Amino acid sequence: MKKLSFVNKTIFITNSLVALLLLLSYLLPYVAPKNFAFLSVLSLAVPLLIILNGLFMLYWLLKAKKQLLLSGLVLLLGYSYVGSLYKFSSSKNIENGDDLSIMNYNVRLFNLYNWIDSDSVEQDIMNLIEKDNPDVICFQEYHPHERVNLSSYKYKYEKLSGNRIKYGQAIFSKYPIVNSGSVEFPNTANNAIFADIVKNNDTLRVYNVHLQSWRIDANVEDLKTEDSERLFNKAGETFKMQQEQAELFIAHKTQSPYKMIICGDFNNTAYSYVYKEIKGDLKDAFEEAGNGFGKTFNFKYFPVRIDFILVDDTFAVDSFKVYEEKLSDHYPIRAKINLN
Repeated sequence: MKKLSFVNKTIFITNSLVALLLLLSYLLPYVAPKNFAFLSVLSLAVPLLIILNGLFMLYWLLKAKKQLLLSGLVLLLGYSYVGSLYKFSSSKNIENGDDLSIMNYNVRLFNLYNWIDSDSVEQDIMNLIEKDNPDVICFQEYHPHERVNLSSYKYKYEKLSGNRIKYGQAIFSKYPIVNSGSVEFPNTANNAIFADIVKNNDTLRVYNVHLQSWRIDANVEDLKTEDSERLFNKAGETFKMQQEQAELFIAHKTQSPYKMIICGDFNNTAYSYVYKEIKGDLKDAFEEAGNGFGKTFNFKYFPVRIDFILVDDTFAVDSFKVYEEKLSDHYPIRAKINLN
């Protein structure tokens, strides 16, 4: 430290703070938001903390300074975190005609309020679905629309609410749905729905989970105008609600007589308490077969993965894909699963 210039000392102090925050974040999956709501907010910043520590390590490496060990050791301790952010291997893509193909997509009401300056969003989404042709689709923020034609899916289950505008969650399937239902969350329009689907001789339970949204504009320029204390309080309350919703969902999930697939928009990252609790012993399809950042939410400044497909640990994930089409504030994801 004594041999460092003033500029490098300042950089190392900043590096130390960022490394400490990342180290602290490793505790987040084990800390209930109800107990430490403020700390839970840190889960949203974990992707940025990983990237910053990687950049600090690279900086010190280029300078040939031993200070690279600080971020290097913190990243090494959290190697599974890095794997949840970025998959260095190429995408797994096994062709198997007996796979179940499942897509998850928060469609943001099919652009009902023109958030995207385009008159063709509904048709573009339909074109994407028709091209990929998944067997099952889980929609969040679904709104029945006259220009949305899903007639190729013979079976569906919708749970909609609202007076003037009906919206909610939906599951569409090419295979018979023999049972369905909803897990209601109090004081919100969010919920979790399920459909028991029969493929060949297998009955599978597909869950579609939409946890409480942040109620924060993700646009960085708008975030700058928010009062920081109000912002953190709002996020903390949201994470408390998410914990309560996750607990209701898990109580229902544990009663399932079938192997399951959980899709959804968790409105939280893979570094959060609710993700860990919901995932349990299931496999994360991105971690099994994806590559790159796996970014599922359109946040400009660093990659955020808050949409998931989790599958029973006896299933093999043969492929996973994140689509790059910007037709919502979320990107669609699709996994192909070998049930055998």
